[in-house]
Amino acid sequence: MSSQEPLMFHELAPFYDRLLAGKNYRAEARRLEELARRFCRSGGDTWLDIACGTGRHLEYLRSRHRVMGLDRSREMLRVARVRLPGVRLVRADMRTFRLPQRFDVISCLFGAIGNVLTELATRQTIENFAAHVKPGGLLILEPWIDPAEFRVGMLRLMTYDDPSTKAVRLAFSRRRGNRSLTYTHFLVAEEGQGMRHWEEEDVRQMVPYPRLEEMIRHAGLRPRSVQRGLETGRPLLLGLRPT
Repeated sequence: MSSQEPLMFHELAPFYDRLLAGKNYRAEARRLEELARRFCRSGGDTWLDIACGTGRHLEYLRSRHRVMGLDRSREMLRVARVRLPGVRLVRADMRTFRLPQRFDVISCLFGAIGNVLTELATRQTIENFAAHVKPGGLLILEPWIDPAEFRVGMLRLMTYDDPSTKAVRLAFSRRRGNRSLTYTHFLVAEEGQGMRHWEEEDVRQMVPYPRLEEMIRHAGLRPRSVQRGLETGRPLLLGLRPT
């Protein structure tokens, strides 16, 4: 993974949910559960969300599943712990975590796998995911952008506005080989605290989706691509552990 946490997952973690206030986590959780009902054959209800962030998907999944979250960011987990009292949340690296149990469903969403910056490390990370999937269980992976679909110069604006807080995230994209480079400016103003500005370059690896499916197969899971994914519009890649 990158040597430094992106600002959105570190210094700006308290503003993360506000900047993504328009994201429909409830609908996404319903879609994830639909896939679990359709493909999972392990017979249990345990669910591990890797790169769980502030726990918004787990907030809805916990009503029907025994959930656990894992994330590398201490600041994001701090927010998640307030949202999810009683839920086990583990601070660990997705590449190397080791848990003493296996799960019926493991999800890794929002293109978080793109933060692993080499193909070898991506393969090892997927193998680590697979090692924690029960027989008959399911891996749900929302990939980062396929390099064939990447658009150089794409602009994105996210804003948040309430009486005491104003926040802006403005980003544009560049490319270096199979790595996406997102240059971002953040501007946050809070009543009584003034205004702050940050800049960053977020680097992620783009792996062709067929190659990711090969990695899933190599890890001992049966790969499957589902075109109707979540709000990003990217397909979901599934890995089914044989019973």
